[in-house]
Amino acid sequence: MGSKQTVFTHEQLEAYQDNPFRQRIAQVFSEDGDGHMTLDNFLDMFSVMSEMAPRDLKAYYAFKIYDFNDDDYICAWDLEQTVTRLTRGELSTEEVSLVCEKVLDEADGDHDGRLSLEDFQNMILRAPDFLSTFHIRI
Repeated sequence: MGSKQTVFTHEQLEAYQDNPFRQRIAQVFSEDGDGHMTLDNFLDMFSVMSEMAPRDLKAYYAFKIYDFNDDDYICAWDLEQTVTRLTRGELSTEEVSLVCEKVLDEADGDHDGRLSLEDFQNMILRAPDFLSTFHIRI
């Protein structure tokens, strides 16, 4: 019985280290939300981030990652955090606000000024590249 060892390439490690959501991902998958993951937490994260994970599971965890204030909704502030990270701070405050307003206009199905999990899942259904981008390759 040999032991199977996963070897990460330099590019894979750099991609993770360069991920603007790495701290938030660790918080979401850690048991107590502090970002300190057990081996089981780590395996859960890789399971969700695998290319084979179902869309609904990926959408649920993407929603949790983007819900920075952990109130079970993605509000304008959460969107600002997300857009700022995605654009690496290259947009002005006004541009970030404009993007957030557009997202809410497009995706807020019940017009309450925030995205519920259902709103988010409906938005993901209209994003065909979501499954191919929300993963970690090993």
